[in-house]
Amino acid sequence: MIDVLVALLIVGGAFFAFVAGLGVLRMPDIMIRMHASTKAGTLGCGMILLAVALHFQDTATVSRAIAAILFILITAPVAAHMIGRAAYRTGVPLWHGNVIDEMASDSSHPARGGTEPGETAADTPDVR
Repeated sequence: MIDVLVALLIVGGAFFAFVAGLGVLRMPDIMIRMHASTKAGTLGCGMILLAVALHFQDTATVSRAIAAILFILITAPVAAHMIGRAAYRTGVPLWHGNVIDEMASDSSHPARGGTEPGETAADTPDVR
């Protein structure tokens, strides 16, 4: 029974890893690509590591697999957030289908309608 569960976890993890790669390839802008790769990639990697822990069932391997899963769950969202923020702040164009730009009024981004540090909104002409 464990072997069937391990096989299902590996196949499921491989599927989600494939979906993450496909998302990076096919999605229209960096924000959506980042979202697809982070969510599906984290789930796929977690499933494969869980399959490894179930297959070997020794303390050292299980503890390393759990530590790796926790590390991925903690670092992947932070890394995705920082990549997305850096892309947005450097002016990478968003997909034309986006209807809301929630950061457009962010005062820390001059290229998207904010002000330079030390400037006020009155010092910057309205370019929208």
